[in-house]
Amino acid sequence: MTRPDPAPPQAAIAAALRRERTRAGLSLSEVANRAGIAKSTLSQLESGAGNPSLETLWALCVALDMPFPRLLDPPHPAVQVIRAGEGPVVASAEADYRAMLLAAGPANSRRDLFRITSEPGHARDSDPHIPGVVEHILLAAGRAIAGPTEEPVELAPGDYISYPGDRPHVFEALEQGTWALLVVEYT
Repeated sequence: MTRPDPAPPQAAIAAALRRERTRAGLSLSEVANRAGIAKSTLSQLESGAGNPSLETLWALCVALDMPFPRLLDPPHPAVQVIRAGEGPVVASAEADYRAMLLAAGPANSRRDLFRITSEPGHARDSDPHIPGVVEHILLAAGRAIAGPTEEPVELAPGDYISYPGDRPHVFEALEQGTWALLVVEYT
């Protein structure tokens, strides 16, 4: 049974953007300029309107020097179960690629877990994240090319790769139904 993609958690994203921009003491214009987006786009996102792409959200996180999961501000219950196909999902605007936050690292932790799904057709080219980020991918199904843009590696199910996420990097599905576990580590 195919489940529809959940909508992005817009209210949590809006609150987090306002909170982090205020914390940093930056204006809408300054954050928008740093992220390379229009001021009106940022204003819409802070009001809970719009449907932000993964690329826009990552650019805002870099501009605000914050880890991506802080945008989603998930609760931290003692036991957490996320059923396949459920959970907060953010989609790429440039590739058939979606990231579902599975677990955000608590304040004293430096890792976040995502389940990523991707289909062939377009590579997900990622700009560098905040300094010190390392990405780890364990491919679960399908085939993919992943890693630093200048030297990506082809992965098969069960293959693992680790690379600097603070440099340009890529993920491209080579088969239908490709999915992987992504761990983003902050150092």
